[in-house]
Amino acid sequence: MRFQKTLLIAALTSVSGAALAGVSAEEAKQLGTTLTATGAEKAGNKDGSIPAYAGGLTKAPAEFKAGDGLRPDPFAADKPLFAVDAKNMDKYADKLTEGTKALMKKNPDYRIDVYPTQRSVAYPKWVADNTAKCATSAKTTNGGRSMEGCHAGIPFPIPKTGYEVMWNHLVRFQGVAYNVKYRNWNIDASGRPSVSTEGSIVQEYPYWDSGKADSGVSYKQRITYTGPARRAGEAMMIIDPLDYATSDRRAWQYLPGQRRVKIAPDFAFDTPNPGTGGTSTFDDVFLFLGSMDRFDFNLVGKKEMYVPYNTYRMAFASNKDDLLKPKFINPDQVRWELHRVWVVEAKLREGKRHIYSKRTFYIDEDSWTILASDQYDARGQLFRAGFAYQTPSYEASAPWADMHGLYDLIAGSYSLSGYTAETGGVRQGKPASERDWSPDALAGAGIR
Repeated sequence: MRFQKTLLIAALTSVSGAALAGVSAEEAKQLGTTLTATGAEKAGNKDGSIPAYAGGLTKAPAEFKAGDGLRPDPFAADKPLFAVDAKNMDKYADKLTEGTKALMKKNPDYRIDVYPTQRSVAYPKWVADNTAKCATSAKTTNGGRSMEGCHAGIPFPIPKTGYEVMWNHLVRFQGVAYNVKYRNWNIDASGRPSVSTEGSIVQEYPYWDSGKADSGVSYKQRITYTGPARRAGEAMMIIDPLDYATSDRRAWQYLPGQRRVKIAPDFAFDTPNPGTGGTSTFDDVFLFLGSMDRFDFNLVGKKEMYVPYNTYRMAFASNKDDLLKPKFINPDQVRWELHRVWVVEAKLREGKRHIYSKRTFYIDEDSWTILASDQYDARGQLFRAGFAYQTPSYEASAPWADMHGLYDLIAGSYSLSGYTAETGGVRQGKPASERDWSPDALAGAGIR
């Protein structure tokens, strides 16, 4: 694969993730000058197809209703520049993920519509201020698999290792807390859609609560299931740490038939995720979530790629009948743009077990969100292709891309998780009290 040279690629070596301190004060001076305050290249690309960063989208469209979870498309007037499909994919091959190319080869009528690139991601000033501090203080430990020295900022805005890029994704800023009513859909090989789960999610990022001391917790999620009927009343809760050397993920499950909460240590790694009917793993959530213990993460570099971006119509104005077509999501509903992404390759560590032998992640430079992934099976065959659908919350200056899906390239099926267009969208909120994150509270929320 031919990678372009960029201004930001430094130390492109296969650093294994040994403990590394933040960058020097001299290097950190790039933030806010040649780099944005959070580490992206401020300049556009050579031919202008990626524009210079101008601060992102900070004003909601006039039709947005304050407090509403559905966000009107601020770029609705944009028209596609061109489409890429099986017939012309060779012309654009260096800008397509392996998963995208595989979908085109497998489905001649699959295409991506490429729109003008809009660098819409914006952040509150305090995020930028804290990121400047973290740049020189954050470090990875535990062979790269733990992180410390940063709170309420992007920890590694000038990354040197694959682990640092992945930590930027794991603690990416999406607001401090928000709640979602959602449906997860599975579309089988025959093209039949079915709801695998639906319910309410409360998500919090204690890491981003600047008003509180660092708790050592990166992420919290509590789900109350309302459907399908066989799952109604169930509940699940997970809490992820920053230091996996001293604390693993904590997880609990409430089953109404047993009327009790059970510790769920298997809710991690390649355990099939019941939220997607077992069509993905627990660490496929958001294309990657959880501990990095099973893989070695190597920084390959940065590249210009076509990725889903500013997918407001799909996320907030679609309906499942128009969206969920046999074999693939309706291309008419998905906006793709050219963006610079960090490329990280994860290879299964010797002596570790996972259904994937290799994974490639494509992380957006502006939001630090994984927007695409390629997953390979034990034979080295491309197994699954993942995509996350970026829709920045312009009313809160917070990126958001929790809606994501995976294509099973062997079975010919696919899933879409976190679909909210028909259930009210995404609402930013305030953190709940600590008592709401106890096993007892989980039982109270799940009883039917």
